[in-house]
Amino acid sequence: MAETDIEIMGADPAALPPKALVGEIERTRANLARTIDEITDRVTPANVAKRVTDRAKEQISRVDPLVGGAVALAAVSVTCYLVWRKLRK
Repeated sequence: MAETDIEIMGADPAALPPKALVGEIERTRANLARTIDEITDRVTPANVAKRVTDRAKEQISRVDPLVGGAVALAAVSVTCYLVWRKLRK
């Protein structure tokens, strides 16, 4: 578990005035709320889908144009062959 600011300063929490303890509790709550919001944002299905889509688009954009052209040519060739075979029957 992480140390609090009070422990890092070396002060005994029991010896601190109540206002200091209340302030420390409020800071801890705010940090916890921020952490929970960040976790919620990371695991929301819509956000996960958006990150996966963005990552896929980025990887697709990295494809070498020659490889992309070869794949497109192969797809067109197979389609033409299937159409030719269907018309021949």
